[in-house]
Amino acid sequence: MLKNFLYALLSFIVIPYILNAQPLTKIAPKREFRGVWVATVTNIDWPSRPGLTVDQQKQELIGIMERHKAQGMNAIILQVRPAGDAFYAKSREPWSQWLMGRQGLAPAAGYDPLAFAIKEAHFRGMELHAWFNPYRASMSSSSVLHEDHAFRKHPDWFFTYGGKKQFDPGIPDVREYIVQVILDVVKGYDVDGIHFDDYFYPYKIEGQTINDAATFNKFSNNFTDIRDWRRNNVDMLIKQLDDSIHHYKKWVKFGVSPFGIWRNKYEDPEGSATSGLSNYAELFADSRKWVKEGWVDYINPQIYFTFTRRVAPFGTLVDWWSNNSYGRHVYIGQGAYLVNSRAEAAWKNLSEVPRQVRYLRESNRIQGSVYFSSKSLSTVARSVADSLRNDLYKYQALPPQMPWLDEVPPNEPQALTVDALKDGVHLKWQNPLKAKDGETASGFVIYRFAEGEKISTLDPKNILKISFEDYLSFIDTTVEAGKRYSYLVTSLDRLKNESEPSGPVGVEIPLAKE
Repeated sequence: MLKNFLYALLSFIVIPYILNAQPLTKIAPKREFRGVWVATVTNIDWPSRPGLTVDQQKQELIGIMERHKAQGMNAIILQVRPAGDAFYAKSREPWSQWLMGRQGLAPAAGYDPLAFAIKEAHFRGMELHAWFNPYRASMSSSSVLHEDHAFRKHPDWFFTYGGKKQFDPGIPDVREYIVQVILDVVKGYDVDGIHFDDYFYPYKIEGQTINDAATFNKFSNNFTDIRDWRRNNVDMLIKQLDDSIHHYKKWVKFGVSPFGIWRNKYEDPEGSATSGLSNYAELFADSRKWVKEGWVDYINPQIYFTFTRRVAPFGTLVDWWSNNSYGRHVYIGQGAYLVNSRAEAAWKNLSEVPRQVRYLRESNRIQGSVYFSSKSLSTVARSVADSLRNDLYKYQALPPQMPWLDEVPPNEPQALTVDALKDGVHLKWQNPLKAKDGETASGFVIYRFAEGEKISTLDPKNILKISFEDYLSFIDTTVEAGKRYSYLVTSLDRLKNESEPSGPVGVEIPLAKE
């Protein structure tokens, strides 16, 4: 026992150092957020076009998930509310036009795209984060809005900017409505997270003015500067959502993916050494404040720049967010869609994104990446997908833990049995006893070790299967005749805390009869 304890203690001390000191292609972290955005607006990623049959939609989504699972991903960020509409059945808003071709047109009865996506993601050991655009209500001035769209019921809730209808964040009823829209999903679906992207107040368009002066006069909240008032409007939504989401389900993560620059140093001495558009000044989004106040569980800045981008170098922004994480998770948004583009010469260098992954792994305050977007990894960024699959994400990873939400691990699975049969090695177990917080298991991890391998759950190369479902059996069909193997099984709770292992249980695979 003492030997095992000393080994465990040394592992905790040495492993972080090894991860930084040795080539990261050889040792990948066991816990890392590896997400991909699946955009539905204008059919960017899925479905490929409106009006597909249910079976076609399902097959496309399964194909997307299979590809990303093979690339080592463990999280799907699925856009479920692109513009005041819905990709899910339990909604107070109309079905999205990008699903069946016309806003409000329902798919076949009994089909719920979000419920289907959650089930398929969890089966593959991937989290499903529901991605909402809180304020965008239409994509163009020609959009045909269904009678159930919020604009048709409350036109006074909106302003038009750049031809797009936008919810007015300064109206208290608007904020309450958006919170309730999101809570419909929190309460009605088994999502792992709620996710916002960078669209709060609109990106500036030359010659356009945000028409919210009347709202400011009516709901000023004692603010005298309309810019500070706008930032406070967004702050109030973020804080209310954080409170509301965790009131109903403590395990549902809340994250935001803002534009990569909070403030530039020339605007604020605490800002980054950059000189680009800033969240704070131009989008009225005080993104660092949300992290500092603990109103988000993760921040996912979109750092769609290369290391050599003069006004906003990738490394400079990663370092800044690392130093402003305040104990929350930071996942870096990476621009896979820019690979091979003319946006900047460095994007022609196929090692740019892999180099970015290695760089962010050097910081113990950066916990992973999210890639925009899904389709890019099959088209312009195929080289990136190859690097992930064959090198950087070769071994599976669990999402990082969030101890501020839950730090109680589940108990280990019970009664593990392992039997070598004709079609493979059959593993069976029973659910663990309830942990101190009342949880049993919401998933399991299966580890396999060849004869002579060190039996430890620290090395991700020994992970055979991760699933975020509470199944109680597995068949390993990849064994070789005449070899001996040992198996461990651990439990996962909703926030991916992992139990002690059940096992090891050894088995010998009989030689095939001539």
